[in-house]
Amino acid sequence: MSKLSIINREKKRELLILKYKEIRNNLKKNIKNEKNIKKKYNLIKKLQNLPRNSNPTRKRNRCFLTGRSRGYFRRFGLSRIKIREMAIKGEIPGIIKASW
Repeated sequence: MSKLSIINREKKRELLILKYKEIRNNLKKNIKNEKNIKKKYNLIKKLQNLPRNSNPTRKRNRCFLTGRSRGYFRRFGLSRIKIREMAIKGEIPGIIKASW
């Protein structure tokens, strides 16, 4: 299981992403459409002054049960280890562990 501080940091990032999403998208759209170089430069500066953690690329996918970041399956929102455990127990409908 991941450290609680790392999981909380990710939750903070998610909130910042949601908070600044509209502002970030508007700035990017204005930068793209702006013809005047000085105005464009000022818009880029405003975009750079937004918090770093409000950028969606800084978000890391994590297992919602353990907080594990590696071996993450988007379809389930779980790490590979938890998927295997739950599949063996039969807790995920339609998934069974292969055996031959």
